[in-house]
Formats: sequence, C-alpha cells, structure tokens
Amino acid sequence: MNVTVLKPVFAEAASQLVATTNTFPGTVLLKKEHWVVDAKSLLGILALSLQPGQEVEIESEENPEAIEAILSIGLFEEKK
Repeated sequence: MNVTVLKPVFAEAASQLVATTNTFPGTVLLKKEHWVVDAKSLLGILALSLQPGQEVEIESEENPEAIEAILSIGLFEEKK
C-alpha cells in the first residue's frame, strides 16, 4: 500500500512504529525509493529519515492487519 508521510519519523515516532509492527508475526517492509527496510527494525526506520510529504510503500503479505495498525498511529495517510 502506498502512503504519504504526515509527520517526521524520528526517535519517539519510530519507536512507536516498531512497537506496533512487532505485535504482528511475519514480515512488514517499508520501501522508499531504493531503500527497503524491515519495519520491525528501529535502525532501519531511522535510516529512512522519513519526512512529511514523502511517499513510501508498506508491504505485509502475511498480515494485512499490520498495515491498518500502522495507519492508525497517525504517521501515514493512504495515498489516494
């Protein structure tokens, strides 16, 4: 699912994102340009340096509920 970043994702926001994705089994990936990181990795999330207005793709084949949980945090908005 393609989403737009609403808020900068640093320290606290990244930690919240990782905590949310870790509640789900399976792989959750974030893709930005040529970067692909595990959304369960704090260092991976921080490496993306996500800023408002950027577009990323969230992918979780095993758990589509994980994507809904990530959207509920308020850091991302589904791209229309």
